[in-house]
Amino acid sequence: MSVDSMKQFITQGDFDYIFDAPMCDYTTLKIGGKADILVQPRSIEELTLIISKAKENNIDTFFIGNGSNLLVRDKGIRGIVIKFGANFAKTTVEGEIITAQSGISLSKLACICADNGLSGFEFAAGIPGSLGGGIVMNAGAYKGELKDVVFSVTALTESGEIKTFNEDELDFSYRHSCFSHTNMLVLEAKLRLEKGNKAEIKAKIAELAQKRRTTQPLEYPSAGSAFKRPMDGFAAAMIDSCGLKGCTVGGAQISQKHAGFLINYQNATANDVTKLLHHVQEVVFSKYGTMLEPEIITIGEE
Repeated sequence: MSVDSMKQFITQGDFDYIFDAPMCDYTTLKIGGKADILVQPRSIEELTLIISKAKENNIDTFFIGNGSNLLVRDKGIRGIVIKFGANFAKTTVEGEIITAQSGISLSKLACICADNGLSGFEFAAGIPGSLGGGIVMNAGAYKGELKDVVFSVTALTESGEIKTFNEDELDFSYRHSCFSHTNMLVLEAKLRLEKGNKAEIKAKIAELAQKRRTTQPLEYPSAGSAFKRPMDGFAAAMIDSCGLKGCTVGGAQISQKHAGFLINYQNATANDVTKLLHHVQEVVFSKYGTMLEPEIITIGEE
């Protein structure tokens, strides 16, 4: 089955899809060429059917959430992009336990926590990602991480089995989980929170939002922190000390407000971003002997 045949299969089904989808519309960096097919599944059954058809016919599949740590190359993506978003964001609250599908945004989930008087998720309100992607990389901010609240995750394994992972199996560490560097797909998670005062929870979220506005370049498209924290320091401090704030390649720039952020300053291409990431790595390595590891994941055709 060619991509054209797969498009015909998608058209004949009851799927939420876009052909030749501009990936710049699906990443927070606002960069990227077109994907042959983008599908947003509404159920596990739809998801497994699409994956099965693609696998049977040797068509590549790529999985994204909110695209908040993603760089899509300029020539786009050949194959199928499966996006977990609003179609896959069902949430239920039972006492202090929230069960949520992977497509819900972390900011939306934080609002649900606050509305139900549940504390412990305030740190995630400003993280521009989805729950699924956040779990894969153990996203965190302001001294909080998803590992602090997530205790059970249901995922689709590489063999097509739906499996639930308990707290001991999740292998959370800094920007890492048992799903990192695998083809497993996070479908749903359970979070354990604490009862709190609604007004205080919302005030904390507002306080952290103001702190973000003050310290981070939210006025520009970005992928959040460009590099992971190295063992021997902080990436932003190292980049700043090398005089790289404001360093620009094409339309990509190291933010002058926060050295840890690489921003789409002016119609940047994926190539601009890649070159700037490499330049920063080289300069920091020459001074500190530390090779910074990008937090941004790159996919697509060169």
